[in-house]
Amino acid sequence: MIEFKLQGEFIPLIQLLKATNLVQSGGEAQMVVSEGLVKYNGEVDFRKRLKIKVGDHVEFDGKKIVVK
Repeated sequence: MIEFKLQGEFIPLIQLLKATNLVQSGGEAQMVVSEGLVKYNGEVDFRKRLKIKVGDHVEFDGKKIVVK
C-alpha cells in the first residue's frame, strides 16, 4: 500500500499515478485509465481528470494508493 500525502484540495488521477511512480509519463497514465486498468474507490473509472481527494483510494497494477 502506498500512502500519498495530498498537498492542496485535490490531485488529478493521471498526476497521482505519475507522482507515485506507478507510470513513467502522463501519456502512459492516460492510456492505463482509458483501458480500464485503474480502480477508484473500488470501481473501474475512465475519467483521466478525476479529482482525487483525501480519503480516496486508487488501485492499479496490484498496488493500492491511499490519499491522506
